Amino acid sequence: MKKTSFHKPKTSFKQNALRVKESIELMAFLNIHFSGKSRTAIKSMLSNKLVCVNGKPVSRFNHVLQVGDAVTVNSGQISYELKHPKVKIVFEDDYLIVIEKSEGLLAVATDEKKNETTAFSILSNYLKKKDPRNRLFVVHRIDRETSGLIMYAKTKDVQLKLQDGWHRNIDERVYIAMVEGLVEKEEDTIVSYLRESRAFKIHSSQQQTDGVEAITHYRVMRKSAHYSMLKVELETGRKNQIRVHMQEIGHPIIGDKKYGANISPIGRMGLHARVLAFNHPITKEPLRFETAIPKKFNGLIISDVEEKIVEKLRAPGNVTKKK
Repeated sequence: MKKTSFHKPKTSFKQNALRVKESIELMAFLNIHFSGKSRTAIKSMLSNKLVCVNGKPVSRFNHVLQVGDAVTVNSGQISYELKHPKVKIVFEDDYLIVIEKSEGLLAVATDEKKNETTAFSILSNYLKKKDPRNRLFVVHRIDRETSGLIMYAKTKDVQLKLQDGWHRNIDERVYIAMVEGLVEKEEDTIVSYLRESRAFKIHSSQQQTDGVEAITHYRVMRKSAHYSMLKVELETGRKNQIRVHMQEIGHPIIGDKKYGANISPIGRMGLHARVLAFNHPITKEPLRFETAIPKKFNGLIISDVEEKIVEKLRAPGNVTKKK
């Protein structure tokens, strides 16, 4: 397994000299003059001693500046960047972080896998490289075998705001599902009640008293000879919900042996969290993130269509005789 690497970019020592016009704390001064940077980035500037007052490095954010002081700030990039083959940061601010994870990586450790590398442990190490006091909090999860978007909080307060107001804040959760066979209904809504067995497998029922309600909307995007690509939207976010509902309609997700799949043509489960849209818990700003459909998904549809065309050409009535 490849190790996580933290790359601190080289800084160009071009400097900006700023003159202080009123008595003010250093952090407030920097916030005014570097409004495009997050508080985390500014704190990193201070801890890396890239801020000088009258020619001397100052790291205390509450240092009081006096009228006439000269503040010099290195203009190079100073924050650590995460370089990991299974985790890509798509958004980060002082309050939360959104990533795209690869299939095969746990979102967070389980009781059985306490010491395994997870997206959570990778991000925690990344944040602590910036500042040892930084912490990370789980907001929601996606399965190990699922790739795509997932969000974490940087404070307990933000975590609670997101979780407590999940249905109010989340505007859109879209998955791409590659399923076995040709789905006849072009679009449909699946409603059932899910419960988890002692063996940690989710079971579906139409009995309201036999679990928690789960609602899944799907639309067929593309079909080939053997597979269907579905756009799946969650109205509820239950454990293994999409996987169970696809099995229920007779079209299990490829590679998902736990829930009825017979084949694994691309060496992974065919489920990808493509879109995550929500209202920022602090700023209330609407945010929307979208990732590309995995190449293996598209490749599977294309290769399957090509195979179908070749089969037609090889049919007895379509054989071209040599002149």
